[in-house]
Amino acid sequence: MTSDVDFRGLGAHPHDGGTRFGVWAPHAESVSVVGDFNDWNDATSPLTRDGDVWSADVADAAPGHEYKFAISSGGKMSQRIDPYARQCTNSVGNGIIYADSTFEWGDDSFRCPPMNELVIYETHVGSFVTDGQGVGRLGEVATKLDYLKSLGINAIQLMPLMEFAGDYSWGYNPAHVFAVESAYGGPDALKRLVKAAHEHGIAVIIDVVYNHFGPSDLDMWQFDGWSENDKGGIYFFEDWRSTTPWGDTRPDYGRHEVRQFIADNARMWLANYHADGLRWDMTPYIRSVDATVENIPEGRVMCREINDEIRRDFPDCVSIAEDLHGDPTVTSIAEGGAGFHSQWDNHFVHPIRDAIIPADDAARSMASVADAVTWSYGDAFDRVIYTESHDEVANGHARVPQEADPNDPTSARAQKASVLGAALTLTSPGIPMLFMGQEFLQDEWFRDNVPLDWSGLGEFHGIAVLHQDLIRLRRNADNTTRGLSGQHVAVLDADEAAKVIAYHRWMDGGPGDDVTVVVNLSGATHENVGVQFPSAGRWKLVLNTDATVYSSSFTGTWVGDADAQDHGGAAIAQVTLPPYTALIFARTE
Repeated sequence: MTSDVDFRGLGAHPHDGGTRFGVWAPHAESVSVVGDFNDWNDATSPLTRDGDVWSADVADAAPGHEYKFAISSGGKMSQRIDPYARQCTNSVGNGIIYADSTFEWGDDSFRCPPMNELVIYETHVGSFVTDGQGVGRLGEVATKLDYLKSLGINAIQLMPLMEFAGDYSWGYNPAHVFAVESAYGGPDALKRLVKAAHEHGIAVIIDVVYNHFGPSDLDMWQFDGWSENDKGGIYFFEDWRSTTPWGDTRPDYGRHEVRQFIADNARMWLANYHADGLRWDMTPYIRSVDATVENIPEGRVMCREINDEIRRDFPDCVSIAEDLHGDPTVTSIAEGGAGFHSQWDNHFVHPIRDAIIPADDAARSMASVADAVTWSYGDAFDRVIYTESHDEVANGHARVPQEADPNDPTSARAQKASVLGAALTLTSPGIPMLFMGQEFLQDEWFRDNVPLDWSGLGEFHGIAVLHQDLIRLRRNADNTTRGLSGQHVAVLDADEAAKVIAYHRWMDGGPGDDVTVVVNLSGATHENVGVQFPSAGRWKLVLNTDATVYSSSFTGTWVGDADAQDHGGAAIAQVTLPPYTALIFARTE
C-alpha cells in the first residue's frame, strides 16, 4: 500500500511538536488559524504567505482540537472550515485535527480481486442497518460482513460518505469532501470497516462526487472573499460552466489547484483509508455542462490525470464511472480517453428491466436482451451491469418486485422478475452489481431515512440462497463455470415467439469452462424443446431458478442434464423450460 497522502502541506498535519497548517487563499489579505488551542483568538496564530499558500506551525495544536481558518479579505473577516479538514464536528461546525498515524492497520495486505472476479454490493451506510435510534453508522455495516461474505460478494460499494448537510442524505451533496460524515462515525469508523472487510476478503469501493460540491453548508463558497459574477470563488467556475442540475457549484477543473484538490481527495481514499476503488458520480457532468455536448474539456483531462495516477500507484484498485452514455472513450486509455477501468452500463440495465418487469410477455424483446447481454466497450469488464441501483430504485422508480407487481411485490410473478434480473446480471459479461436487499426481495423504493427491512431475509431466505448460488457459479467456486468470468459470449438463439434466449459464456473453452445459459422470459412452460448448445455432449444442469427450494411459489418443474447431439452441424438438446426461469448448464466432461 502506498504511503499516506501529505496533501503538499495543505490542511492540518499534526506532528510531535504541534500541528502544521496550510491553506490555499490567493485573495486573502491575512490568514490565521483559530481553535481550542488558542481560545479561538484570531491574533494568536497568524499564517505566513508564500505565493498563494498560507502556512504556520502551531506548537499547542494537537489531534482532537477543533479549528478554523480566519480569513481577512476586503476589510472583512470570516472563519472557514479547512477545505482539507479530515474530520468535522458537523457540516456547519468546526474542523477537527486528525492524525492518520494513530490508527493501527496491522498486516492489511489485502488486494482487490481482478475485475473479472468482482461481484459488487452497493450499500447506503445510513439505511443499510441501524440500531433503531437514528441514522445507520459504519460500525453497524461492519456487523453484516459475515452475512455479506456468506452471500458471496467480494466488494461493497459505499454510497458517498463525505461530510454532508444534516444526518440523512444519499450523500451526493458533499460539503467537506476530505471528512468522513460525522453521523456515520467519522474517519476511524471507516478505517475499522475497511480493515474488517479486508479480513473477510471483501474489497471496499468508495463513491465520490466531483461533478459538483454542496450546494448547501459549503464553506468553500467564496472561500477567500473573492468571486466574479456572484459565483463561488476560487474553487468554482465563475461563468456559465458553474451550472449543474444540483446547484451552481461545479469545480473549476481549469485551475491546477482545484484539479490537485480533487486528485488529492481521490488518492486519500486509496492511500489513507486503504480503499480498493472509487466509483465516480455522474461523470458526464464533469466534461459537459448538461451532459450532452462536451464543452468542459478540462474535466476529461482531470479524469485522465487522476486515473493515470491510480493505474500507476494503485495498480490493484479500480476506478469506475457512472457515465450511462455508452461512450467507449470513458474506459479507453488511448489518447483522449478518460482512463476509467469500468463504467455503469445503460445498455444493460434499461433493456433488461424492460424485459423482466412488464406483465405482458409480448412486451419483451429478445433482440434487446441479446444486445444487452453481448454489448461491449472492447473488454467484457469495462462495464458494470445491474438491474437495481440507488438511481434505478428511486426518482420515480421502485425495486424490481414492486415494479413487476405493484399490488403484491411478494407474488410469484414479482419474485420471478427479480430472480430473472439477477440471473441475467450474474451470467452476462461485465462486473455484476447488486443493490442492498435485492437478494431478499426488498420492495418499494430507496429512501435514505427508511432502514432496510431485514425481516425479508427470513421470509425470502430461499431467494437469498438463490443469489448465493448464482454468485457461487459466477465466481467459479465449484470449478465448473469458469466461463462466467471470461471475456467471451455468443448468443445461440433468441426466439421472439417463445421469448427464449440462450447464450454461451467461456474463457478459454472446454470442460469446467464452457457454460450455456437458457432463459425463458415467458409465462409458458416449454416442454422438450430443441435448444442449441455450443458443442455436442453432456451438459450438466448446475442451476434451475424455478426450484421450489428457492420459493414455494415456484413450479418446481423438473429439468435434467442436457444431452446435446449433432443435427446438421448444430448441437441440439431437448430441454424443458419452466416459466420465467433461467437454467445454467456447465460442460463438465
